[in-house]
Amino acid sequence: MDTDDLEPRNKPQGMKNLDPMSIEELKDYIADLQAEIVRAQEAIGRKQAVKAGAEAFFKR
Repeated sequence: MDTDDLEPRNKPQGMKNLDPMSIEELKDYIADLQAEIVRAQEAIGRKQAVKAGAEAFFKR
């Protein structure tokens, strides 16, 4: 067995150092994070719809 198999696939990333970033870079960083949040929320919505469909199908 490889030791890589024992480690989680998605390692949590550490906090990004914001000190060297300019105001514009920080604004761009926030925009990127907000876009990622929207993408994650859409993925949650799709998964909830699939789950609800499966639950409705199997409750019949």
